[in-house]
Parts: sequence; structure tokens; C-alpha cells
Amino acid sequence: MTADEQRAGQPGLHRSLSVWEAIGISLALMAPSMAASINPQGTASTVGRAVPVAFALAFAGVLLVAYTFVRLTQRFHHSGSVYGFVGATLGPRAGVIAGWALTGTYTFYAVTTAMAGGRFAAGFLDATGIWKTGSAWPGFLLGAIGMVVVWWLALTPARGGTRVLLAAEAITVALILVVIAVVFAKLAGHSGPGGLGVDGSAFSLPSGTPLSALFLGVVFGFLSFAGFEAAATLGEETKRPNRDIPRAILGVAVFGGVYFFVVTAVEVMGFGTSARGVAAFINSPSLIGDLGTAYVSPWIGNVITIGAMISAFSCALASTVGAARLAYALGRDGILPVRLGGVSPARRTPAAATGAVAVAVYVVVAFTWFVLRGDPFTLFLEAGTIGTLILLVVYVLATIGMVKLVFFSGRPAVGRWQIAVPALGIVVLGYTLFRNVWPLPTGVAWWGPAVAVAWLALGVIGALARPAAARRAGELLTRAEGLGGAGPAPGLPPLETAS
Repeated sequence: MTADEQRAGQPGLHRSLSVWEAIGISLALMAPSMAASINPQGTASTVGRAVPVAFALAFAGVLLVAYTFVRLTQRFHHSGSVYGFVGATLGPRAGVIAGWALTGTYTFYAVTTAMAGGRFAAGFLDATGIWKTGSAWPGFLLGAIGMVVVWWLALTPARGGTRVLLAAEAITVALILVVIAVVFAKLAGHSGPGGLGVDGSAFSLPSGTPLSALFLGVVFGFLSFAGFEAAATLGEETKRPNRDIPRAILGVAVFGGVYFFVVTAVEVMGFGTSARGVAAFINSPSLIGDLGTAYVSPWIGNVITIGAMISAFSCALASTVGAARLAYALGRDGILPVRLGGVSPARRTPAAATGAVAVAVYVVVAFTWFVLRGDPFTLFLEAGTIGTLILLVVYVLATIGMVKLVFFSGRPAVGRWQIAVPALGIVVLGYTLFRNVWPLPTGVAWWGPAVAVAWLALGVIGALARPAAARRAGELLTRAEGLGGAGPAPGLPPLETAS
């Protein structure tokens, strides 16, 4: 019987997953095929041709954050991810805030990716002549229909779901890499459209671009990597969590860094680094799809658009699974309604929490569609910004907690010099946050920071207003499996000796 069974008197999550299923949830939530087809457009709107520069900076920041999650998951394995990590290192109130924040991140990412999936689906139907959409509402409709399937799949045991996610994403990424290789070969031979070639200016900022603009673009880089740490939410369902979860997190982060840098560089060169090329890049309905059409064959573009759609809905599924596990952990410990902390006896999945996340997604979509009269792409951008800004705060909290545990809780198990890694990570995260909230954005861009701040404020108010619930959560956290008691001494083993 697991720790949660002992304290709740009900079935707990089933420990049956391997390292590959852990990789699957992180890879699916990162959604490299979807991200490469749409996220770089947000970066290009602020830094122009220098998209790979912004993604390289985001990669550096992600590696610094990955150090934090690797160290924490070597010791802790908890379905609440940072709720458990931060709660065990910085105290229950901080843990509650972190758990609430990451629940919001994954929920808004489910909105983001559902809208991306709807947009890709509408684009495919329009390009093939099956349904000439010509307006925004089909993207909302198709995204909402896709969420029904996501909801159903999220209720199934994680083993089957994560294997499907990993297989679908691997096939799509492989196809994208083939197209990228063909595009690069034609660029090298100056045999592509318009005689474009390999252009090193993609790796430099356009003249007059301020450093602050680069960090605005970095947000969409973080958005592309976001989810690499999602395997941490499967800590109570993985067979060997202290070994497999750190490997999954670090492996996905490194893969994502190399992949995004190469793909974004070729994308920018494929469209052209001139003002006209950058404008076409920003307005493309599917970056990889359009490159496939222009450099390979029209049919390959449509196939990649379908692949991006599958990736988007896979990411929505991974986001829903991650948010549901967090809501389950918070409900199980009495922070959120107790009903959310229940597990379906038949499926051994948190059915009530999953339903709550799906309903929240529909509420955001309906509000944007019917009240704000927005469009799917704008909702994609704003929900992605909201989720990413919240996530950066979560990363900061997790990093501070890791520093306290590893370097200031008895004799450090790693070299003192390694504290420079998380310290630099906090600097990068903090400056990125600062540049995205100051100066205050205007117009539609106001929604991202405003909603992110509001969501975080709700978490802080809730943690302060319910001290008894926070104390109870802290007691449960210290008794939970891998979170304290008679476990290892403070500090973590070096990565190479973890098991």
C-alpha cells in the first residue's frame, strides 16, 4: 500500500510506468513538432530574424532549471511535482503556492494547445478544399471537439496514454527532421525558392534591436520547452522514480535544445532573413508545413500540418494529465476540494480532477469565443504567455527550494561551486519575468501578465487565508513517500550515483 493509500484509505495511483513512459509525458507536453510549427512566430515578432538566438538563450535557461529538477527528483517522487518539492523544502505555504501555480500553467497550456490543434485542423481542411473555413470560429469548434477526445484519453491509465503520445510525437518529429534536412540541403545548394541560401545573419540581432526585446522573444522559447519537467508528476506511477524521472527530464531538455536551435535556424533561412521573409515567417499558418510545400512537395506540407495537429492535441492531453495530477495532490491534501483527491477505483486515475481541468479549459475557450470575440491564434498566444509567466515563477521557487535542500541542509552532497548553476538560473528567469511585465504591456498583450499575476495572487491569498489547511498539507507532505521522515540525509547524491 502506498503512502497516499495509508493516509486517505482509498486506492492510490498505480506504480507501473517505465522511463519511456516518463519521457513520453514530458515529450508530449513539450510538443516539439507543434512548437516548431507555431511558437517561433511569437519570437520573430520581437527579434526578427534572430529567432535561433532567442531559442539558444531559452535553452541555456532550461538547462539551468533542469539541474534543479534533476536534483529534486533524485530525492522526491510526488504526483504534485513542485507542490511536493517546494512544500518539502520551503514549507507548506510555499508548496501550496507552487502547486496552484503549476496547475494553472498546465491548464492554460491545455487551452493553448487545444487552440493550436484547432487552428492546424482548420488550416488543413481549408488547404485541401474539404472545408473552406474563411473565419475564426472553425478553429474554436475543432479545438473544442479535440478536447472531448483529450478528456476521454486523460481518464485512461497513464501507461496507454503515454505510449500513444510518445509514438505519435516521435513519428511527427522524424518527418519534420527529414523536411528540415531537405530544406538545408537546398539552401546549401542555392536551389530553393528565390535562390535563398545558408545565411549566418539568422544568428545575430538585427541592428537597433534592444536586449529587452530579445528577452520578450525568449518567452516563446520557454513556451516551446515548457513541459520538459512534466515527468515529475508521474513520480508516484513510475517503477524507479529516483532514477528514471531525472533521466527523462534531462534527456528531453537536451533533445529539445538541440532540436529547436537547428529547426528554428533552418526555418528562418528557409523563409529568408529579409524583412519580407520575416513577415512571411510571422504570417505563416504552419511554418514547417509551408516549408515542406515550398521545398519538397505540396502533399508533404499537408501531412506535416496533420502531424502538428496531432502533436498539439497530444500536448493538450499531456497538459490535462499534468494539471489533473496536481489538482489531485492538492485535493488529496485538503487544499482544493476533497473530491478532486479521489481516484477512480476501476481506472486508478484522478477522474474528478481530470474533469475539473477539462471544464476549466472549456470555460476559457467559451469566454474568449463568445464574450471577447477573439480568435484561436490570439487565444493561443495569450494563454501561452499566461502559462509561461506563471511557470517561470514556479521554476524560481523550485530552484530556491533546491538550493536550500542541497547546499544549506547539513553537509552538502555536491561541490559548493555548483551553487553557481541555480544562481545563474534565477538571474535568467528573473530578468525574463521583469522584461515581460515592465514596462506594462498595452492592448491585447495586457491579458498575459494581468491574468498570470491574478492567478498567482489567488494562490498566495489562499495559502495565507487557510493556515490550518496549509499546516495539514505540510504534515502530509512530510509523511508522504520520498518526502521526509526516515529517508536519506539532507542533500542529494551526485547524478552519476543516483539510483
